[in-house]
Amino acid sequence: MLDAGLRVRSFFTDRAGGCSSGPYSSLNIATHVGDDPDDVARNRLVVADAAGALVTFLRAEHGIAVARIDEPTEDPPIADVLLTTTPGIALGAIAADCVPVLLHDEVTGAVAAVHAGREGLYRGVVDAAVAAMLDLRPRRRGTAGMSAAIGPAICGACYEVPEAMRARVGSRHPVAVSSTRAGTPSLDIPRAIETRLAELGIDPILRHHRCTLEDERYFSHRRGAPTGRHAGVIVCEGPGRRVGPGGV
Repeated sequence: MLDAGLRVRSFFTDRAGGCSSGPYSSLNIATHVGDDPDDVARNRLVVADAAGALVTFLRAEHGIAVARIDEPTEDPPIADVLLTTTPGIALGAIAADCVPVLLHDEVTGAVAAVHAGREGLYRGVVDAAVAAMLDLRPRRRGTAGMSAAIGPAICGACYEVPEAMRARVGSRHPVAVSSTRAGTPSLDIPRAIETRLAELGIDPILRHHRCTLEDERYFSHRRGAPTGRHAGVIVCEGPGRRVGPGGV
C-alpha cells in the first residue's frame, strides 16, 4: 500500500496482499467485476485493517454526485464523491485506470474520496467535491487548510483516445490534451486534476506518479479486462488533527 501523504490516515491500495485469483489477483476490492464475493469480502477486511475502520467504498457512475456518509455501509448511494465529517468513518474511491483522489480539510475535519475519470472530469467532479467541502466551512473562509492526494492512474502517454474526445475534454481542461509516445491523441487526466485543484486553491497537492497501465502492481482495465480494482482510502479523524504522513 502507498501512503497518500496527507495529515490523516490515507493510502492507495495496490494488487498485493489479498486472496483473489486469476485476473483479480490478489487484492481486488470491487464487487461488480465478476470476482468471488467471499474473496472480495476478505480483501475488504484487509483494507479495513490498514484503515483501522470498516471502509465505505463508493459506487461510481462517472458523474458529479456527492453523497455524505454518516455511518459505515456496504450499500452507499451511487456517487463519484463520498464525504464525511464523522470521526472513525473511512471512505474509499475505487479505480482501475481512472483517478482516485483524496481530500482533507483541517478546519472542519472533513474528508472525501473521489472517483475522477474522463467524463467526471469533464462534467466537473473535482469542482463538486471541493464545493461540498467548502459548504461545511464558515462562509468567511477560503480553501486554506485543504489538501489533496492524487493516486495511481493511467498516464497521458498511455491513455489514447479519439481526437474528437481529446478535443471535447480539452475544451474545458486544456492541460489534459496530450499525445502518446507514438504521437496519437491522448488525455492526461491526472495532470488536469492537479491543475484544477490548484486553480481552486488547494495546497498542498500530492500527486503519485504511477501509471496503472505500465505498472503491473496496479489493476488496469486497459491492460486487460476483466480485472480487479484498487482504491484510495481516507479516514476521518475530526477537526484540528495533525498526524503526520505515515503509519500505513
